[in-house]
Amino acid sequence: MTPLRVFILAGEPSGDKLGGALMAGLKALRPEVVFDGIGGVQMQAEGLVSRFDMNELSLMGLAEVLPKYLHLKRRIAQTAQAVIEMRPDVLITIDSPDFSLRVAKLVKAGSNIRTVHYVAPTVWAWRAGRAAKMARYIDHVLALFPFEPPLMQAAGMRCDFVGHPVVAEPVATQAQADAFRGAHAMGEKPLLMVLPGSRHGEVARLGERFAAVVRLIKAKNPQMHTVVPAAAPVAQAVLELTADWPDTTVLDPRQGDYGQAMIEKQSAFAAADIALAASGTVSLELAASMTPMVVAYDMSPLSRFIISRMMLVDTVTLVNLVSETRVVPEFIGKVCTPEAIAKGIEAVIAAPDAQRAAMALTMERLGRGGQAPGLRAAHAVLDGLGTV
Repeated sequence: MTPLRVFILAGEPSGDKLGGALMAGLKALRPEVVFDGIGGVQMQAEGLVSRFDMNELSLMGLAEVLPKYLHLKRRIAQTAQAVIEMRPDVLITIDSPDFSLRVAKLVKAGSNIRTVHYVAPTVWAWRAGRAAKMARYIDHVLALFPFEPPLMQAAGMRCDFVGHPVVAEPVATQAQADAFRGAHAMGEKPLLMVLPGSRHGEVARLGERFAAVVRLIKAKNPQMHTVVPAAAPVAQAVLELTADWPDTTVLDPRQGDYGQAMIEKQSAFAAADIALAASGTVSLELAASMTPMVVAYDMSPLSRFIISRMMLVDTVTLVNLVSETRVVPEFIGKVCTPEAIAKGIEAVIAAPDAQRAAMALTMERLGRGGQAPGLRAAHAVLDGLGTV
């Protein structure tokens, strides 16, 4: 059989994770597959020799991007030329739209190579016109959420729901949750998890408000223990934020083995009675562990003004969107105040059952119990090529 030739690229760790699973799926279905492209450790573990360090592309915000703009522009042109020269059966771009979609656009301008983009843009939330623009140079979209295919198809692209990677992540057992409590001398104390974000701007903006929430909750629940799983990039900032919090455990992933740090984090998720989380995909991680939550977020006044006028949905929490409920309380923008958040936490503690039902429905709709998302994505790619 003629080898399947795939050019695949990702620009950040979450995309690298998706790419690694997709590559594994393609290898299982077409063992003779040949890869070229750009990726991180997980894609390289599946056999990719990255053309350059993926970390060159892992930039966030204008302040980081502007000094690197000319270099990124060269990388986009170099990557597109490499794709055209390779003449692969398919170009697969993964998330990182500022890089990957620009590459796809150049590739389509100079060839008829089939293009697949993994992770649909959030046109359901804002900037709906992005789908029509993508359709000019993307043939096929792999979607993480079941409500996304009709939106992509309406713009003229094939779109397959392939499942969200959260459903393939390990979830801690009750025994692991109990062991976590024992290791940190928590006993039977109620456990509040605090997740202030994974970026420095988030921790800086939300940290003091979350600290005030903790003080309010502990004033009414003196036995409450707090656990704060810190993302590696902001671990030092989280340690400084929580330095004077009583009865608090900070999980620092920089300490010790990465695998063990992940197990401890998963065990903490399973052990927690309630979580206060910055808005983001962490809500799905909490749902996977059936941990009730309250979501809070804020941004600069200018960003708040602009985004509030662009939003197309009345909730930013993925559990609410996927389950088609509004059971996860949100405190976004002007209502992101310690007093309001604390009352929301107390309400969820008093009545968590509706939220747990919505979380179970969310996991079901995202593909839990079915074929692994990476393998589903591989089947969709091959079906789009007509080679299944």
